This record gives sequence, structure tokens and C-alpha cells, in this order.
Amino acid sequence: MPSPLPVKDGIGPTRLRVPASGPWETIAEYVVARFDHLDAGDLHRRFDAGEIVGTDGRRIGRGTALGAHRFVWYYRDLPVEDPVPFHLEILHVDDDLVVIDKPHFLPTTPGGRYLRESALVRLRTRLDNPDLTPIHRLDRATAGLVMFSARPATRGAYQSLFEKRRVVKVYEAVSTQPPGWDPDAPVLAERAVPVVYRNHIASRRGEFRVVVDDSREPNAETVVEVCGGGVSSSGRAVLHTILRPHTGRMHQLRVHLAALGLGILGDRLYPDLLPEAPDDHSLPLQLLARELEFTDPLSGMPRRFVTRRTLSEAPA
Repeated sequence: MPSPLPVKDGIGPTRLRVPASGPWETIAEYVVARFDHLDAGDLHRRFDAGEIVGTDGRRIGRGTALGAHRFVWYYRDLPVEDPVPFHLEILHVDDDLVVIDKPHFLPTTPGGRYLRESALVRLRTRLDNPDLTPIHRLDRATAGLVMFSARPATRGAYQSLFEKRRVVKVYEAVSTQPPGWDPDAPVLAERAVPVVYRNHIASRRGEFRVVVDDSREPNAETVVEVCGGGVSSSGRAVLHTILRPHTGRMHQLRVHLAALGLGILGDRLYPDLLPEAPDDHSLPLQLLARELEFTDPLSGMPRRFVTRRTLSEAPA
């Protein structure tokens, strides 16, 4: 659904679905009830000031009846954000495509307590292009390559590459070396390396972690290769793996490595959910989106992008 409001300072407006009926006489009454943690007087002020609009872009007043609009649009009040002290690098820019090298700790898109401190908002501001939209995403904790569409006219062509699995993706990760590791006879969870790991992963709204259901047909597949082991610069005995996902489920690589006894260093979600804590910049999640390769849907030419980042705990 196209937004009736433009991108403002790199941040797009928010859309809210409004019920057609209920115990509220007006849309404003519903919004005040929906956001009961916010000051009702300030919400009414926003309606009076014309800051809340419908899909047609017309202002919605305090007295607009419930059911008059299915959706309302508005700009979120920007919270005070702690700056993420790491910079993204632009690797490629043309009229249709932008490719960046995202650092750890920077989210791809605004969400939660991160709005301005996101790759999308930084990039829109830096390139002065409100049409920029991510074609795929990386977790906030994961570093590496992310592709953005630069204009709506060609966005679908690049999005279809991921939908049809026509993008070759390569990641790398570093994990604690498992007990009894033998580089001459590499085995992970009693499986000879390289391992093709499959399972069924489902995400549930409002939950931090995905759910694995072994009773269902696999919908996630990753090839896991070992490229080396040894001691990291911090003195940890580690294993360095190359990951080739054939699907793109939420947290897929983290779940698959944890299932093989190779929980990624710095992972606070898998295999165990650790208590929430401030970001530890000394040990970012040791997961990196290293390569993207595909045939450009517009030119028909092959394209390959490679990160310039490295994992801090890779074996020395």
C-alpha cells in the first residue's frame, strides 16, 4: 500500500489499521485507547494539528467517526537513540541498485528503539534518496552485504531474484571448537563434513527466537563447510566455517550451527537464550554475509559482491 506521506529525514511514516466497529465513536478515541501508554492530550493535539491522515492523504480530525478510514498514517515521535559507533560502507551505487557493507550492531531497517540508527535511514540521508528500500535483510547482530533497490520501477526485478532463489549467498562464522575436534577426520554431530543440514523453522510473532519442528517437512537448508580451525586473537580455540544457505529462513544459520554443536560466538539467542544485556562491542556475533552472486535481471550480466569485513575471532 503506497504511503500518502513522504519519507521525512530518511524515516518513512507509520501505518495503523483501524477497526470498522467497536466501543469507540471516533478514530481518535480508538487511537487514544490503542496507545494508552501515551499522553491523551498530546494525541488529541496531533489530530487537531492535522498530523494524522488517511490513505487519501486528507487529515483526520478528532471527531472523524470510527469506520471512516481503514488505515491512518502518521510520523512516529523520534526517541532519543544511542548512536551505533560503527559505519556502513557503500560498495556499489547505480541508478537501480545500492550494495553496502553493514557493520555489526546496526539494524537494516528502523524498528523498536532504532530509527535513525539503521542502515536504511543512514543510507537514505547520505544518498538523498527516499526511494531506497532493502531487497533483503540481515539481523542487527550480523555484519556484511545488504542490497537496496534505488527506485520503485525496477525494485520488483531484484526482489524476484531472492524470491526465486537465484542469488548465491555465502556466509562465514566462527564458533568455539567442539570437544574432540579432529581436523584430519572432520565430523559435526556425527556427520561427515561438509554437512547438508535441513530442518523446519517457523517464526512466531512477538517471539525473539524461531521454533524448530522436526515433525514437519524441512523448509530450511544450509551447506556447512569447515575452512579452518585454531586459536583466535583473543586466545579462544575456534572453528571457522563457510555457510551456503539454500533458503532464507529467520535465524537459519544460527539455528543450524547450534544444532551441529557449533553455536556462533557472541550469539545470545542460540543455543540458549541469554538475559538481555547491553551490546558487547568486544565480541560481536561472529557471523558475516560474505558474498552475493547473481545474474543482473536488467542487464543480464553476472554480478558478484564480496565484503571487505572480517570476523574478529577468526583463527589467526
